[in-house]
Amino acid sequence: MNENRQGISKGIDTTVMWLYFALVAIGWVAIFSVEYRSGDNALQKIMSFNTNYAKQLFFIGLSIVIGIFVLLTDSKFFTTTANLAYAFGIVALLLVFPFHSHIKGTNSIIKIGVFNFQPAEICKLFVALALAKYLSRLETNFNKTNSHLIAFALTLTPSILAIFQNETGLALVYFSFFIVMYREGLPAWYLVLGFSLIILVVATLLVDKYVLAIILTAVAVFIIYLLYTRFRRYRSFTLMVMLIWGAAVAIQLFAVPYIFESGKILKGYQVKRIYAAIGKDYVPKNAEQLKEIQEKEKGKKKDEGDYNVKQSKIAIGSGGVLGKGFLKGLQTQGDFVPEQHTDFIFTAWAESFGFWGSVLLLGLYLFLILRIVNIAERQRSAFSRVYAYSVASIIFFHVMVNICMTVGLAPVIGIPLPLLSYGGASLLTFTVLIFVLLRLDADRQMVLR
Repeated sequence: MNENRQGISKGIDTTVMWLYFALVAIGWVAIFSVEYRSGDNALQKIMSFNTNYAKQLFFIGLSIVIGIFVLLTDSKFFTTTANLAYAFGIVALLLVFPFHSHIKGTNSIIKIGVFNFQPAEICKLFVALALAKYLSRLETNFNKTNSHLIAFALTLTPSILAIFQNETGLALVYFSFFIVMYREGLPAWYLVLGFSLIILVVATLLVDKYVLAIILTAVAVFIIYLLYTRFRRYRSFTLMVMLIWGAAVAIQLFAVPYIFESGKILKGYQVKRIYAAIGKDYVPKNAEQLKEIQEKEKGKKKDEGDYNVKQSKIAIGSGGVLGKGFLKGLQTQGDFVPEQHTDFIFTAWAESFGFWGSVLLLGLYLFLILRIVNIAERQRSAFSRVYAYSVASIIFFHVMVNICMTVGLAPVIGIPLPLLSYGGASLLTFTVLIFVLLRLDADRQMVLR
């Protein structure tokens, strides 16, 4: 990087900038391939503004303009307004409840004229800034439990609000901030507890809950027996084992059934997708869940809940090693993959350019994430370091979950592929996330709080 550059580009990491433009360009090409058909006048359709690739071109231009404004902003602006921005995000999330529009099964969007505003999307930026602000305070001691709880509250409050707006996918993204907290000193046992909880939930879905309760009880009894007979010095751990056993049994007997069967937390079609991801058929437990599934699938050309994933796998597999070629993918041109311009945009690229094209795309993402981590480690300011790790974690989570969705390794929960998926809210959010990082890195000699 040339440190002698002047003006807006002075101090800006050009590697991240070029990676950003490369991914945005790939995204537009993929969206274009989804909608363009032989004989179309592409220029006329772009001018008429009635296609997704035309609208995405507008979003790209708008994002670049906003990105330039971010680069022209003083870095201290982001530290001084971090808490205010977070408060604005929470208020916006609360305003969704009385003023939302029901669009594609979600209640998380506020319609403002011709534009759709989704607070749960943009709030990722505000949480990243607020978490960086909190962890960089001199009075914050992240070795204490109360500091952990405050950080958890900052990150999980938007997640909880997003869940009640039927945005389960975006709600899960906020858990990526735990990676940041772990880097800043969060004890590893929190992560162990989290993964153990995930395993317990999956086990509850796969095994009869009463059989699982018996298995958990047998394991607890066996561990207590060993503590008393073989490891006499560790009898004090008996109470801990009993508490863990009680919590595990309560979760799998009562909490998991309530979340998956009551219809108050997860909708019927969401539960069906989760069951499909773990390879198990789902039978609705009540008439309301059955109705939700039927409404979600009404008018769609699918016979099974995992139709989307099956078509996605076919599209990716048909690309082979070198791909079908640009605008020659049968699955893409035949419109077989639902939501291919948003959640399943990866399939359009994979079918057109095959295995090596997919490797190139994932390599760009990996390079971007590693470059951001490198940027994080060279910061003098804790604020800039925490924010940079937040950006890397968010991008990593989005890429991992989205790609796993398309190949059937994760349930379809509506998480876009960063900078590629169609949508102004997603593109603007990731643009601002990255450009704020570039601005902070350009001023890395400053100590920001």
